[in-house]
Amino acid sequence: MNRKSGFRPAFLPHSTAGLKPCPSGEPFTRRIVADFGEGADNRAAGGNATVREVAMRQVRYQVAMSLDGYIAGPKGEFDWIVSDPDIDFAALFAQFDTLLVGRATFEFMVKHGQATVPGTKIIVFSRTLQQRDHPDVTIVADKENETVAALRAKPGKDIWLFGGGLLFRSFLDAGLVDTVEVAVIPVLLGGGIPLLPPPAKHTKLKLTGHKVYGSGIALLEYSTK
Repeated sequence: MNRKSGFRPAFLPHSTAGLKPCPSGEPFTRRIVADFGEGADNRAAGGNATVREVAMRQVRYQVAMSLDGYIAGPKGEFDWIVSDPDIDFAALFAQFDTLLVGRATFEFMVKHGQATVPGTKIIVFSRTLQQRDHPDVTIVADKENETVAALRAKPGKDIWLFGGGLLFRSFLDAGLVDTVEVAVIPVLLGGGIPLLPPPAKHTKLKLTGHKVYGSGIALLEYSTK
């Protein structure tokens, strides 16, 4: 992302190269599909099925966070997010084809000319924004479970829960988040927008991977399942 544009959302893209998996860590969920071949007759006749694994689309919350737990400063600023030459933005975006964002995050994107991402579907969860005013994105009022279920039912890449904190809390409480991937920035802000605004449900996480960059950024990947 271009620092000169001023667009510094509280989400730090990263490269998974060199990411260390933890013992028994499962990077993504799979589902078993029975392939009966062509035609209903074959299925009705009890034809031999070939079992194959298909990777399910995951909802992944990726975010940059200060060491004291904030994803943005007291005034919503992101200038504390340091750069690292080993962070591969292109590799990250290639993993996703859908972004899920809340109203405040989307309005920030619009303000900085980043309301669309080429080749990526953007779904905005808002009760106040109108679809007719934003034809290039999909506006959804509530219906989080239905929206995610519909996305998972279709083939595609993973789904990036792009923020912000309130949307993350809502999705986490509903059991819709598969992974929490936090890039811990070596800075103490002393205040700001927290990673998980209260009140929120108690959620246990399982460490599935970690990597430390030369800049001091520590990437921690957790599964919620």
